[in-house]
Amino acid sequence: MADTQELTAIDQATSEELTEVIAELEQYRERLVNDTLSMAQRAKIMKAQAMSSLEPQLAQIDAQLQALRQRQATLTTGS
Repeated sequence: MADTQELTAIDQATSEELTEVIAELEQYRERLVNDTLSMAQRAKIMKAQAMSSLEPQLAQIDAQLQALRQRQATLTTGS
């Protein structure tokens, strides 16, 4: 149910709002990677192992970013 509400909100978002959401999601993704690698280093876990555990989350974030960018492109070319 929340997914439907989120999709409706994305469909109704302005180009400026989408730009803001995209920037925030990119910052979140970067912070997630940096924090995970920092914790892995302190725990003496190999970088590859830490990144492999993050991969599903990163793939989901990347998919959301792609959908948002496509929606934004539709808005800018459709307006």
